[in-house]
Amino acid sequence: MAIVSTSSLRPLHQYSSFPKCPNFSHYSQFRPRIHFSSLRLSSSAIRATAAVAVEPDLGTQQNQKSEVDLFACPVCYEPLIRKGPPGFNLPAIYRSGFKCKRCNKSYSSKDIYLDLTVTAGLREYSEVKPTGTELFRSPLVSFLYERGWRQNFNRSGFPGPDEEFNMAQEYFKSAEGGLLVDVSCGSGLFSRKFAKSGTYSRVIALDFSENMLRQCYDFIKSDDTLLTTNLALVRADVSRLPFSSGSVDAVHAGAALHCWPSPSNAIAEITRILRSGGVFVGTTFLRYNSSTPWIVRSLIERSRPTYNYLTEEEIKDVCTSCGLTNYSTKVQQSFIMFSAQKP
Repeated sequence: MAIVSTSSLRPLHQYSSFPKCPNFSHYSQFRPRIHFSSLRLSSSAIRATAAVAVEPDLGTQQNQKSEVDLFACPVCYEPLIRKGPPGFNLPAIYRSGFKCKRCNKSYSSKDIYLDLTVTAGLREYSEVKPTGTELFRSPLVSFLYERGWRQNFNRSGFPGPDEEFNMAQEYFKSAEGGLLVDVSCGSGLFSRKFAKSGTYSRVIALDFSENMLRQCYDFIKSDDTLLTTNLALVRADVSRLPFSSGSVDAVHAGAALHCWPSPSNAIAEITRILRSGGVFVGTTFLRYNSSTPWIVRSLIERSRPTYNYLTEEEIKDVCTSCGLTNYSTKVQQSFIMFSAQKP
């Protein structure tokens, strides 16, 4: 599971009554007081009193074991040592602890997601990201994302979640049976679809927003089949992905690229973690498309949007400069789905 200062200069997709990324600074009274029931999480479905801390002494305990995990340290990219019950699902990962032998840094589940950010466990330092990223950490936006926000995308040419999922599945055919990472997954709209499809051995719903991951869990716990599916919730930075190089079969990024502080750094990271033959599929809003009149393009170029809306040519340029090949796209109005492959 992502606005220009002058409304007359907005990209084409923003001419709607429900903009994709409204500026909530005008509604500041909501921000500190939002307490939706979806955010008061209970771990009863998982039945764990606390995440397991991995100590330097990785001694065995009853019904627990230590093993090298698919997750890697976001500091040094070395595979983490996992201690806890076997299995790749929400209950098993929640009860597990993770440790990097090289950095001596431990990682554990927080609430219902595994925090694999560089800042995990820090007590004093708190990192604030650009506006485009921080907006989606808001409880209000997380709650609204699948309750009207995402549905508004069809005004910009997005074909709807079901069709987007089917389109992505076509691109991912060569990755069937492998590990899929849904970066910037938001509330897990597509992560849940990928997991329920049974197409992949494991699915990781990854996002930087704590509240998006909590909302994702709220949707998952309403479906008993997903709680025991090979699905994990992970908090991580797209520019510092917690996986070893060449370890992932497929990466999906739905309506996300324009939210990343640095699309080039993010795509370089995605390229790093993809195995040879691995596939990257993303969707985003175009700054303008080939049918946009030149005068409108000129006005848009002079604007200073909050988000990184790219053109078709720019997306292709970034992907190919990061070493990806077999680039292809499908465009409809301001919507673009693009795919590329690790050689």
